[in-house]
Amino acid sequence: QLTFWESGGALVQPGESLKLNCVAFGFTLDDYAVGWFRQAPGKEREGVSCISSRGGATHYADSAKGRFSIFRDNTLNTVHLQMTNLKPEDTAEYYCALHVGQGAYCDMSSTWYDNWGQGTQVTVSS
Repeated sequence: QLTFWESGGALVQPGESLKLNCVAFGFTLDDYAVGWFRQAPGKEREGVSCISSRGGATHYADSAKGRFSIFRDNTLNTVHLQMTNLKPEDTAEYYCALHVGQGAYCDMSSTWYDNWGQGTQVTVSS
């Protein structure tokens, strides 16, 4: 069983920035593709961004392009999701999910991932 968790969620105002963290313990996160997903109340879970193992590939949902950035910090065994210019519609529970590395590939579909964190809440409101 993999031990990892999300952190960094908070209440922020529109236009502000936030950095989410997917932190791993006891294994090397760089060996796994990582996806960030979000789910708002009453809505389906949607893919936000993903990064392949070794960071060879990244993908973003259209809603995240130009505002969010996914990257690894291997010294911290962490994958970050840097979010800027946040909007009220970004409000959701955010989850990171892992899949054993498949080269320079990651998937934006939740069904591809085997392991899920508990989530961290992001609320964007004035």
